[in-house]
Amino acid sequence: MKKLILVALSITALLTIFPNEQLHAQCFEDSSGNLVDPSGQPCVNTIVTAVPFLRIVADARSGAMGDVGIAISADPNALQHNAAKLAFVDTKVAVSATYTPWLRALGLSDVYLADITAYNQLDDLQTIGFGLKYFSLGQINFTDENGQPIGNGNPNEFEIAAAYARKLNDNFSSSLTMKFIYSNLAAGQNVNGEDIKAATALAADLGFLYTMDSGSDNEFRVGLALTNIGSKVSYTESINKDFLPTNFGLGFAYELNPNESNQLTFAFDVNKLMVPTPDPNDASYRDKSAIAGIFSSFGDAPGGFSEEIRELMYSVGVEYWYDQQFAVRAGYYTEHATKGNRKYFTAGLGIKYNVFGLNFSYLVPTSNQRNPLDNTLRFSLMFDFDS
Repeated sequence: MKKLILVALSITALLTIFPNEQLHAQCFEDSSGNLVDPSGQPCVNTIVTAVPFLRIVADARSGAMGDVGIAISADPNALQHNAAKLAFVDTKVAVSATYTPWLRALGLSDVYLADITAYNQLDDLQTIGFGLKYFSLGQINFTDENGQPIGNGNPNEFEIAAAYARKLNDNFSSSLTMKFIYSNLAAGQNVNGEDIKAATALAADLGFLYTMDSGSDNEFRVGLALTNIGSKVSYTESINKDFLPTNFGLGFAYELNPNESNQLTFAFDVNKLMVPTPDPNDASYRDKSAIAGIFSSFGDAPGGFSEEIRELMYSVGVEYWYDQQFAVRAGYYTEHATKGNRKYFTAGLGIKYNVFGLNFSYLVPTSNQRNPLDNTLRFSLMFDFDS
C-alpha cells in the first residue's frame, strides 16, 4: 500500500521519465480551436516538470499566509522566495530550520521535507545567504512488471543554494542565487529497457525588491523573482530531457505600523511556470532548450491567451504582530482546475522571544484535489543571533 501511495505522490516526477502522451486522449478541438473534454469544459492540461519539490514552500511563516513570500519582510527564508530581500535585513546573522511532514494524513512517517536557511550581513549594502532543502520519499519496495520484488530504495532529492544580495540604492536591491540540484527517484532500476539514474542540474535565481515608505512608518514593497533558471535534466541515458520548474513570481506587500505594539501586513503573490505548455497534438515542445522554453512559455498554450491566464497561480496572505512577540497569520492559495486545481486556506501562529522564534502553519483544502499537507501541522525554528 505504501508503495502505491508514494507512486501517486511522485507521479509528476515519474511522468518526466516516461511521459504518457495518452493523458489527453479524451480532449479534442472545438469549433474555436480550443481543447475541450467531452462535456465541453476546458481540457485538463497540467504543466509537468522534473524536480517539482523545488516549488514546495517549506517556510511555515509563508505556509501560513497562503504561500506568499516574494515581498513580505525579510528573514532567512527569503532565500526560498526572493533573496533580494536579504539586502534589507536589520540583524547580522539569522538561521531558520523547517520540518514539513508529507502525507502524514495517510499514516506515513518517513516522508518529509526538511529545510535549513541562513544569512550573514556583510555590511549595510551586502548580505549572503545559504540554504539546504532535502526531500525524503521514505523507503520503497521496488517490483518488476510481474509484481516480483527486485529490491528496496530510498528515493530522495535535495537542493544546495548560495545567494548574494546587494542594495543598489536606499530603496532597491537585487540578488543572485546559485543552486545545485540532485534527484534520485529510482537510481539503479531498469524500466522498459532503460537504466534509471539520478538526475543533477545547476540553476540560478534572480531577485529584485523595491521598497518605499508611504508615510506614518508604513511600507510598501514590490518584488520580482525568477527562479530555477537552469539546465534540463534526465533520469535516463535518453536524449530527451525535462524542464526544471522555472518560475516567474511577482509579489506585493503593504505593511502598516500604527504604533510600536502593532504591525499588520497584507501580501499578494502571482506565479507562473516559465515552462512550455504540453501540446497533445505536438510533442516537439519537449525538444526546446531551457532558454527557448522560458521565452515561449508566455504564448505557447494550445488554448491561446485564455489558457495562458489559467496558468497563473495566486496567493494572498495577512500577518498581524503584537509587540513583535506574537503573530497571527492566514492566507489562501488558488490555481485553475485545469492546471492542478490546488485550492486551500492556511492559518498559523508565530512566537518570538529574544534569540528564539517559532512558527506554525496548518492547511485546509477547499477543493476535491487532495494535498500532501492536508490536516498537517508544520513548524519552523528561527534563531536571531544579533538579539
